[in-house]
Amino acid sequence: MGSAEQPPPGRRPKRHWYAGIGNQVLISIALGIAVGAAFPQFSANLKVVGDTFLDLIKIGVAPLVFLTVVMGITAAGDLKKASRTGLLALIYFEVVSTVALLLGLLAGNLSGVGIGAGALQGAGAAEEVPSGEGGDEGFLATVVPATFVGAFSSGHLLQVVVIAVLLGIGVLTLAPPVQARFTAGLETVSEGFFALINVIMRLAPIGTFGAIAYSVGTNGSAMLLALAELVAEYWIVVILFVLVVLGGICLAAGVSVLRLLRAVRTELTLVLGTASSEAGLPGLLKKLPRMGLSRQTVGLVMPTGYAFNLDGTSIYLALCTLFLANAYGVPMGVEQQLGLLLIMLLTSKGAATVSGGTFVVFASTVAATGYLPVDGVAILFGVYRVMSMAISACNTFGNVVATVVIARFNGDLDRARLREVLADPAVLDREADESDPAEPSARTTAATSGSPQ
Repeated sequence: MGSAEQPPPGRRPKRHWYAGIGNQVLISIALGIAVGAAFPQFSANLKVVGDTFLDLIKIGVAPLVFLTVVMGITAAGDLKKASRTGLLALIYFEVVSTVALLLGLLAGNLSGVGIGAGALQGAGAAEEVPSGEGGDEGFLATVVPATFVGAFSSGHLLQVVVIAVLLGIGVLTLAPPVQARFTAGLETVSEGFFALINVIMRLAPIGTFGAIAYSVGTNGSAMLLALAELVAEYWIVVILFVLVVLGGICLAAGVSVLRLLRAVRTELTLVLGTASSEAGLPGLLKKLPRMGLSRQTVGLVMPTGYAFNLDGTSIYLALCTLFLANAYGVPMGVEQQLGLLLIMLLTSKGAATVSGGTFVVFASTVAATGYLPVDGVAILFGVYRVMSMAISACNTFGNVVATVVIARFNGDLDRARLREVLADPAVLDREADESDPAEPSARTTAATSGSPQ
């Protein structure tokens, strides 16, 4: 009698459209916008909901980054291969970040962003903004943690990457039997943290709803016309960067940027909703190896990119500094803008190491110029939340593209598997349904050829 309730052999039970976490997050975004617009005072109290969800995500981010970087280095089998991948990644990061900065400066010059914002010129002294923590001196001072545990509690993701790289190099010097036992232990611990993230992700729709409702309720109606134009222009530039620049890079690697966007849609939707790139990192660390990328490349490139490859942050820095210059009537010729470019190449690397992220780094950049009005930084804070959604999504997808491209040109990509997933991303969901939930690493291992155990 009980067997009659089971689906026929070979046929999977039909899943409702709202069962997927990506669709649930989309629904929560729509509800958050509606509630934020209709009940702004009530929505101002929902900030704690979004913040709590992000805090839960951060519980697992640092350990997962540490584990994936260490396992990525040990999976290489030798230090030379790991060093080659890391060097290639750093070169790629610097080139693409420079392109992002140039695109932001070009867009700001062509549009004259901030010109005519007379209300901003009369602004009084702003509240004190955080000083150069995000500049080059502050950045270098926070690269090395004071203690091993301190790297995980400080919130400086780059510190976690540094100690993970050092440990990974150290493990490569051990005898092969010891390496095997150590790696097996890391595998087990890693699966435990992924299980933790899977539990937390069930709360994603609630966290996204609170974050969106708060953003709309506190910023939507008070936005000045000049700031609204800045927000719109930034979103347009980010879209152009993704489709043209990242699209061209993907084309050179033989990958469709639109199909790649569709494949990581769930993670990007979560990043957009929470305005935090950290929200998508755990899912991507698990999904990308299942798409055919070697675990070594994912483990090295993806976490490192969160500190060094911040394309959305670069565009934000360039566009907003020009906005302040134009709004306050500060002339900036080619020489000044080239100097600004060099400053931003340094300060943009500090965004992942500073509490407050891109906006604190922006304040440090303005202060480092010596000629832009620091008091204007506070004016942009009101619309930062709206822009940070695009910042986080661009940063995240930029690192996805970087990981795919580096894996492709480093010979660490199963191209047949990637084509299969890009043609039908739902194949990952079907495989997850068919596999044993207690052993999620089995299919990951099968999908990553050339990754020694």
